[in-house]
Amino acid sequence: MSKRQKYSLYISFVFLAGFLFFAINPNYIEASSHREAPFITEHPKVDGTDFYMFRSYEDRDAGTPGNQFGDFVTIIANYHPLQDAFGGPNYFFMDPEAIYEIHIDNTADNIGAENLSFQFRFQNQFRKTTLDVDGTAVEIPLIVSGAVTNREDPNLNVLERYTITLVEGDRRSGVKTAITNNTLGGNTFFKPIDNIGPKTLANYDNYAGQHIFEIGLPGGLTGKVFVGQREDPFVVNLGEVFDLINLDPNGNANQGKDQIAKKNITSIILELPTAFLTQNGSTNIGGWTTASLRQARLLNPFPPAENRASIEGGAFSQVSRLGMPLVNELVIGLSKKDRFNASEPVNDAQFATFVTNPTLPVFLNILFGVTPPATPRNDLVAVFLQGIDLGGGLDNRVGTSTAEMLRLNTTIAPKAKGAQNNLGVIGADTSGFPNGRRPGDDVVDIELQVVGGELVGSPNDFNDSAQVTDADFDNTFPYLKTPVAGSPFSAKDKR
Repeated sequence: MSKRQKYSLYISFVFLAGFLFFAINPNYIEASSHREAPFITEHPKVDGTDFYMFRSYEDRDAGTPGNQFGDFVTIIANYHPLQDAFGGPNYFFMDPEAIYEIHIDNTADNIGAENLSFQFRFQNQFRKTTLDVDGTAVEIPLIVSGAVTNREDPNLNVLERYTITLVEGDRRSGVKTAITNNTLGGNTFFKPIDNIGPKTLANYDNYAGQHIFEIGLPGGLTGKVFVGQREDPFVVNLGEVFDLINLDPNGNANQGKDQIAKKNITSIILELPTAFLTQNGSTNIGGWTTASLRQARLLNPFPPAENRASIEGGAFSQVSRLGMPLVNELVIGLSKKDRFNASEPVNDAQFATFVTNPTLPVFLNILFGVTPPATPRNDLVAVFLQGIDLGGGLDNRVGTSTAEMLRLNTTIAPKAKGAQNNLGVIGADTSGFPNGRRPGDDVVDIELQVVGGELVGSPNDFNDSAQVTDADFDNTFPYLKTPVAGSPFSAKDKR
């Protein structure tokens, strides 16, 4: 028996043993949902960065006042954080071994349990493009062989495709329906390559626009999807916030200290009819995003030509979760971060102490002498775990149980870009955070002010010196701006 045959036999044995171990111990692997937790730092492709859910505010018919926006909800799940645009030669593909999911809770029966899940699976086709080198065909080392203008351009050395599956009920055992691509026919969708630069992609907007597809939904309804690289819309003074809040929280809110400016992310963006999301009769919905990996992974010392450097198997285990922003970063205790993000919202009562007795206000007291509001913080329980009173007899609760997820009252009309208040509800704009979340909501400032007591008689102007403005997002689908190009680059660029 050859060395390779012996190794293959060994792999088969160990793989089977690992599969059985994880099948018997389904809770063995714990994971996380953002770079703030230990495990997910090892897996950036499945690292969820931000989750948005809002009434679509694209002006579809300016001549019809009061109904120009239509009745749609846009959902954005961002992954793969802190992308440097010049990060070649491989750039930022999604993980073909993962399941990326967007979950919707639209009933009041089992709060925090998904009723609808959209599952995204990715596949890479390596074309193995060659060049003639003195009569020998040699495979090129790059993902392109020349300028690219369309989604199946012959100069693309890798094609990234994906499928979407709708699951009604439990995400693993519910009823599954393959989502159709009404634009192209069939069930396959294409993801654009990243914005390498203008010599490769002379008109990236035009090229990326070829990857916006109409999707067919059950009941004859239609929506839109786009999956691809975008400029990261999140605005935060990242380094100074985590350097024991090395800034004046009462200072000028617009000092322009957005330390992730000029970074890109990869976005999964759906636009869906409100009637489809509220089909169970509730006008309020909850949402969150997750990513899952196989429980067993063995490294392959003899990777085949298809770049299969590992062998994956076993059931899927959730390794990323994100609903409300900044929860795991600034609320959940360090040793519980992986556990929090391996769990589902329906089980979030176990983390309630981190919300009722938060540590961030105590940090603000230690560092700046700011008096923390009294505990238990029922105001934070409402914002993060239950939903809030939006005034006028409206709220965004989905039942009354505690579950950390983004909540949206779909009856509240959207506001056009330019009319939105970046402080959302505390800025008297009930179409914004925490009633859903728009790209234009400055969630860092909002959450700092709420944690500081804004809702319990302690008004404040806490901020991180980095302010969201209208220039940070677009007014049409897919709403997030064109990704930063990897070329040309100047040493003076503050990227």
